[in-house]
Amino acid sequence: MESNEIRIIYGKDAAAMTTKLIESIPLEDMIGDRSTQVVIKPNLVVPAKPESGATTHMGIISALIEYLQDHGFGNITIAEGSWVGSNTEDAFRLNGYYKIRDKYGVKLVDTKKDRFRKLTYDGLTMEVSETMLNAGFFINLPVLKGHCQTLMTCCLKNMKGCLSDRSKRDFHRWGLMQPIAALNMLVKPSLHIIDSISGDLDFEEGGNPVETDRMMIGTDPVLLDAYGASLMGFSPEEVEYIPIAESYGRGSMDIESAKITELNKPEAGSIRPTGAVSRLASHTAPDMACSACYASLIHALKRLEENGGMRKLGNMKIACGQGWKGKTMEIGSGVCCSGAKHSVKGCPPSAADILAMLERL
Repeated sequence: MESNEIRIIYGKDAAAMTTKLIESIPLEDMIGDRSTQVVIKPNLVVPAKPESGATTHMGIISALIEYLQDHGFGNITIAEGSWVGSNTEDAFRLNGYYKIRDKYGVKLVDTKKDRFRKLTYDGLTMEVSETMLNAGFFINLPVLKGHCQTLMTCCLKNMKGCLSDRSKRDFHRWGLMQPIAALNMLVKPSLHIIDSISGDLDFEEGGNPVETDRMMIGTDPVLLDAYGASLMGFSPEEVEYIPIAESYGRGSMDIESAKITELNKPEAGSIRPTGAVSRLASHTAPDMACSACYASLIHALKRLEENGGMRKLGNMKIACGQGWKGKTMEIGSGVCCSGAKHSVKGCPPSAADILAMLERL
């Protein structure tokens, strides 16, 4: 897989989507030696279900392990450490990781209890899990979601689970941004499979999920995070650790030059906004809208609200979905709403592009 490549798949079946993504690489050719120690790192920041928008869907874990074992890889470890003040084992238990361990005979490591190695990059010394450092092939499984301190979290920030609690505390004392970038120069996953099925709108610990029904795969965490930021309505520069990581040489933010391949197209489905999403949904008029397209609209409205621009919408609602094809409307989002007076193309469009259109009204 080329470093400037992102592959995307849409759907609701996390296991089937994962299998198709890794078949498209194919993963076994990337790893090579069947005796390689493969380490899988999900996102289990808190004991919460994936449906909350906080943690990695279990179908991704099981499908990945089954694929690896079917192709002769027997040395597999799942490793993660929840945030300070949270118990990783509670997250393991709630999400069925002990059952996964026993069913497939894989290792399960709580990195809070791991041995750590002190490493330094750009003047910052941190304690990093030896399990992560000793991986022959490291697969990162982040959730694309919002974050109250860093705006969003995905590939780069998910590496915090490799640290001791002491170093996690240091990161906050150091301001988070540079330390996140520095950590990614010390721990370098070979592959990133992004769970963007129902990431939270604002917070790392979940509570306001947005159904996106999408997964992505790639090898450049800077590029993937830059692309993920655009999907959530941010420019990569707004998420400060992304350009810092690029300046370190960890990857490229050049989305325009990226090779983005969609393995399928999103399908129209029922939209069920919940929590804070319901307030934003009052400004939309979905009709047979695909989850990915609708999620981009919700994220754009959230950014518009944060920027104080919602009042310009007044009582107008933004059209979205296949049911609007061939119709005229004032404001529309996505290629299906090309008949709108004010519209943005894309199938699905990014939240950043929708936001730019709304700010021009």
